[in-house]
Amino acid sequence: MALRRIRFTLRYSVVTYVLCFSAVVMAYDIFDPTANITITWDVVSWTPDGYVAVVKMNNYQMYRPIMTPGWTLGWTWAKKEIIWSILGAQAIDQGDCKDLPSNIPHSCEKNPRIIDMQPGVPYNQQFLNCCKGGFVSSMGQDPANSVSAFQLSVGNSGNTYKTVGLPKNFSLLGPNQGYTCSPISIVPSSVSLSSGGRRKNRALMSWQLVCRYSQFLASEIPTCCVSMSSFYNSDITPCLSCACGCRNNENCVTNNSPISRVVGSTSPHTEGNAPLKRCTHHMCPVRVHWHVKRNYKMYWHVRITITNFNFNFNYTKWTLVAQHPNLNNIAKVDDFNYKPLLLFEPISKLMRTSMSSPRNLPDDMKQTHLSTSSWFLNADDTGMFYGVEELDNDHLLEAASVHSEMILQKNRTTFSLNRGWAFPHKVYFNGDECIMPLPVSYPSLPNSVLPLLYVGRMAIIIQVLIATFHQFI
Repeated sequence: MALRRIRFTLRYSVVTYVLCFSAVVMAYDIFDPTANITITWDVVSWTPDGYVAVVKMNNYQMYRPIMTPGWTLGWTWAKKEIIWSILGAQAIDQGDCKDLPSNIPHSCEKNPRIIDMQPGVPYNQQFLNCCKGGFVSSMGQDPANSVSAFQLSVGNSGNTYKTVGLPKNFSLLGPNQGYTCSPISIVPSSVSLSSGGRRKNRALMSWQLVCRYSQFLASEIPTCCVSMSSFYNSDITPCLSCACGCRNNENCVTNNSPISRVVGSTSPHTEGNAPLKRCTHHMCPVRVHWHVKRNYKMYWHVRITITNFNFNFNYTKWTLVAQHPNLNNIAKVDDFNYKPLLLFEPISKLMRTSMSSPRNLPDDMKQTHLSTSSWFLNADDTGMFYGVEELDNDHLLEAASVHSEMILQKNRTTFSLNRGWAFPHKVYFNGDECIMPLPVSYPSLPNSVLPLLYVGRMAIIIQVLIATFHQFI
């Protein structure tokens, strides 16, 4: 009896450790380890009862944009500050300003929440890099639009370096709750250019904080899944059942529903409301399909299709990230833009130096110098796809699809159609990792050596484990 208790305790400890470790890992992005949104608060002038500040939000995430309905920035004032006026943004709630009836401020809230202005607002309400409806592009896709900013005039705050108080308890919705922000701190004053770049202007004071994203905190369920097919196997590997939750007719729309027949013509565009999804076996808002289309002597051909199953939500400036060992040798990409994520660039530079001068390497690396240098030089196996504005496919519309075809040059030492090598290891859509099919279900060659009975049993076992895991979430 005691032995059984010990075994149960050990098993429970292992399961608990795995679940906790998984939660930590999901908060760290291996393909963009330095990803963050940096918020800088520059005091540019003093006023009789406070100061004027420029708040700038830089998205340093390579492939994670801030989608519609956009960002919401909140904080808690250190004292009894008020916002007299604001340009390029607005507070959601004016708050209780009864103590200032003759000159009503823009916001008297102790915990203000600020949102971006919509495009087309009057010019006298705008500010540089504002008014995009809260949308902020990712750094890798569109650096020029990866920043958002606004200016505010703060009162009741003190108007000297010693009396001014720093805001605290910052929060960022982008638009979900996946971001966690650090405390704000004083940093060296920011420098800006004027007079055509010939004059440097410095802020009186600068404060800064960093917000980082966690998919685990953003949503309890995944947001996308991956399906697969190939020219050498007529079977299609679908998304996992219940990959993004199980079907419930109350939260999805069937093909026979009236709304599914009017989408794209007269259906309301209500991005701020809860998205309406098509009823599917996987219940994911987005599906990425990877099809191995052709196999040539020196090249092979892949088609990627991204489908939006939402009936009332568009994905503006979407991004797709895939990891595959042959992405380091792409010959051609049609209809999509492609940008490699050079994850191992510093290592590659080290290895290039070592090949010309092995003496620069540590002693324990000299023996493996020749065997490892070529691997590191070809280790950039991850890339980002995104739409082409001129082709009007940079917006993934409601209940619609976009697709691309790419040709990859073979590496004869690694290329194979066996054991799922031709399919991606990981796929991300808009910065969130997609649920992959079970490896045993990948399209296989006709002469596959895996017994079908064994594959079926393993698939059933893994499906049961996944279902059991979801019950405890």
